[in-house]
Amino acid sequence: MKKKGLRKAKRRLLFLIAIFLVLLVSVSFNIFRVWLQVIDNNKTIATLTSKYDSLMEQEKQLKSDVNKLQDPDYVARYAREKYLYTKDGELIIKMPKSE
Repeated sequence: MKKKGLRKAKRRLLFLIAIFLVLLVSVSFNIFRVWLQVIDNNKTIATLTSKYDSLMEQEKQLKSDVNKLQDPDYVARYAREKYLYTKDGELIIKMPKSE
């Protein structure tokens, strides 16, 4: 009679250990999966932060250009330099770029 009770206790213990191991593996797998997602999200955050910084710098440059283009003297000088416009009586002489 004692052997039957001992066998039942061993079976019960093995069954509980098996359930515990299944739960442990399941939880470990989920933790690992979430950890990989966190790492991926951190990489995405770093990439997006870099893009955000470059876009903010570009916005500053564009705002600066807008402010400069409000000045008629700057616009006239820019047009003369960039598009070779001249004032009355001016002559344009193009110099070859030195290398």
